[in-house]
Amino acid sequence: MVKSEGNSLQEKMNIPRLQEMKRRGEKIAMVTVYDYPSALLADSAEIDVLLVGDSLGMVVLGHSNTLRVTMEDMIRHTRAVARAHPRALLVADMPFLSYQASRREAIRNAGSLLRAGAEGVKLEGGKPMARTVQSLVRAGIPVMGHIGLTPQFYLQLGGYKVQGRGREGEKIRADALALAEAGVFALVLECIPPELAAGITEEVPVPTIGIGAGSFCDGQVLVWHDLLGWRDSPPRFVKTYADLKGIILQALSRYRKEVKEGKFPGPEHVYR
Repeated sequence: MVKSEGNSLQEKMNIPRLQEMKRRGEKIAMVTVYDYPSALLADSAEIDVLLVGDSLGMVVLGHSNTLRVTMEDMIRHTRAVARAHPRALLVADMPFLSYQASRREAIRNAGSLLRAGAEGVKLEGGKPMARTVQSLVRAGIPVMGHIGLTPQFYLQLGGYKVQGRGREGEKIRADALALAEAGVFALVLECIPPELAAGITEEVPVPTIGIGAGSFCDGQVLVWHDLLGWRDSPPRFVKTYADLKGIILQALSRYRKEVKEGKFPGPEHVYR
């Protein structure tokens, strides 16, 4: 049990509780976070799952894709988030080439993320990744799967676009079943038609977390910067819940103006 800001005792989220939420029909809220202050805020809002996403490469480090994110990046940011001691379940992305080369390397890298504070890892890919998932699970490492639009494979996919239309939907369904059988504790479904997501959600025994996959999934995930309005032109599936970019720009402009005009610091901001 941990204490939230409202002084109410909240049970620590874990994998059995997450899976029980699916059985009860209770929706799961997941958010990507990348540092200590965002983890504190998201946990105070009682978000169920915090994901240290390799999307940090784009929204934090300024890269054009996720392929340049390293294990060192993921370990550093996972440690920062873990220092918030969240009630939420903490999952960390395995970055590009940290698990594809060999199952032994995947276990070693995933273990490093758990030592950094993660309580599970997420990796991209469908059926071809099933044996890697099995190896990780046998090693005691909880795994969340990720299928549909998989950003680490965007070069093969021809860019960031909807997956699973037409016959391709059957392949994604087979991916979901293979990963569930391999032992994932949850599945992220990204940018697939809602009808396909609904079918997968009905068929697999583990929670599905949608992003651009409609409302039939067991839960939803959004990137921190997108839902808070930091990023220009977010994808269609994003709902912006606040215009923090506008608020921050206004505050910075006021600060600059008051410095230029000699209004800051005032008498109340100096030591006597």
